[in-house]
Amino acid sequence: MLGTIVNTGTILAGSIIGSVLKKGIREQYQETMFNAMGFAAVALGINAVVKNMPNSQFPVLFILSLAVGSLAGTMADLDGRFSRLTDRFSKPGSGPDLGQGLSTGILLFCVGTLSILGPIESAVHGDNTFLFTNATLDFVTSMVLASTYGIGMAFAAAVLFCWQGGIYLCAGFLSSFLTPELLTEVSIVGGILIAASGLSILKIKDARTLNMLPSLLIPVIWFLVKDLF
Repeated sequence: MLGTIVNTGTILAGSIIGSVLKKGIREQYQETMFNAMGFAAVALGINAVVKNMPNSQFPVLFILSLAVGSLAGTMADLDGRFSRLTDRFSKPGSGPDLGQGLSTGILLFCVGTLSILGPIESAVHGDNTFLFTNATLDFVTSMVLASTYGIGMAFAAAVLFCWQGGIYLCAGFLSSFLTPELLTEVSIVGGILIAASGLSILKIKDARTLNMLPSLLIPVIWFLVKDLF
């Protein structure tokens, strides 16, 4: 669990540093950082889709995943529930929406090859290289996010710890199930969700990304069913 602990710690550290820097940044500069984070999320999302789409063996699976997953998330009102929860920790009109920042951060921290395969490599082979690399990237990302959204971004560290900790504990089973084919499909859907978060940050389209989050489970279910037949 050393790699996961380090990864969690870097997000906490980045959130603290970013929130301190936020206090010394003028409002117009905070808006600039806000826009930069939005464009970066769009770019990272598009890159994930473009990189993985040519390797997809099921070209329409991501469409099915987004449709079914978004419907399920909307019916469960994930976005509304999460917004009501984060509203308790942020004052109305005090700045950018914390819920939006957390949803973007959680996607960036948790949806990726390093964050998924890292705990498996750590548990099975004792190799923390993936997680240490991911920790470095997450440190910078959390610092930028916290400079825009504040110290509340530290909550994303708890989500990452539970995510990677769960994978670590189930590494024996997941190592054989998480095939390159499955990771490709999950990465395509995840890339679209990250890009959608960027569009929401830029106020181009309120995509309610949290309602789309169950879309990530559809490829997993698809491969589970496929392996049974």
